[in-house]
Amino acid sequence: MPNIHPTAVVDPTAKIDPSAKVGPYAVIGEDVVIGADCSIGAHAHVEFTHMGKGNRLFPGCFVGGAPQDLKYEGEHALLVMGDKNTVRESVTLNRGTKASGETRIGSGCLFMAYSHVAHDCRIGNGVIVVNCVQLAGHIEVGDYAVLGGCAAVHQFTRIGRFAMLGGGSMVGKDVPPFCTCQGDRATLRGLNLLGLRRAGLGHEAVRSIKEAYKALFSSGVPMEAALAQLKGSSPTAQVAEMVEFIEKSQRGIMRPATGELAEEEVTL
Repeated sequence: MPNIHPTAVVDPTAKIDPSAKVGPYAVIGEDVVIGADCSIGAHAHVEFTHMGKGNRLFPGCFVGGAPQDLKYEGEHALLVMGDKNTVRESVTLNRGTKASGETRIGSGCLFMAYSHVAHDCRIGNGVIVVNCVQLAGHIEVGDYAVLGGCAAVHQFTRIGRFAMLGGGSMVGKDVPPFCTCQGDRATLRGLNLLGLRRAGLGHEAVRSIKEAYKALFSSGVPMEAALAQLKGSSPTAQVAEMVEFIEKSQRGIMRPATGELAEEEVTL
């Protein structure tokens, strides 16, 4: 195939669209599907990965590698990736284990250099994973979340839609949708209002999120009672999403540290 460099090593089981490009010394291993208009950079290593269209893998990344899990026994599993993702240099995206059978990544995500996604994670659409972010196994990241540089997230933790993790955050509890967090043993620091504004969310929707945040985290009302009040108040779709996220939490919900402001004062 003219778009595959002669120095690349391609396993005979790989299925590569004729429009895809594979660079020098790249390794395309077993059980790989590469969709149309994808670009695989020099020295990239891809195995046990099924990807859609328009993905761009930069030199030296490792996609679909074996899990760093002592329970992994070589069982067949995959990394499944959507369309138009960007995977920068030295990124590692591990495939799944028998726990779920796959690691799944949506479309339109950006994984900056040296970031890591471990086995059985679920990454949504439009997620930005900044340099050196480390995601342990079984993590769920909602659509359009932004994970700041050098943040680390504990296994089985969930990051809600449009959440933002500050640089260097050590995240051990679930981060609700639309919220920001920061710090060693990170705590909530308010709402991702700039992200919501950029996403075009209307004033009334943002106001409802603000009110829900205050009810949940700064009203002094116990969490269960605050959730019940919100559910009984004909909540907006965004507030209902926050309530459902919190009710499904297994690790517990991140909260503001004592004395921290409930939200930043941002003029919309």
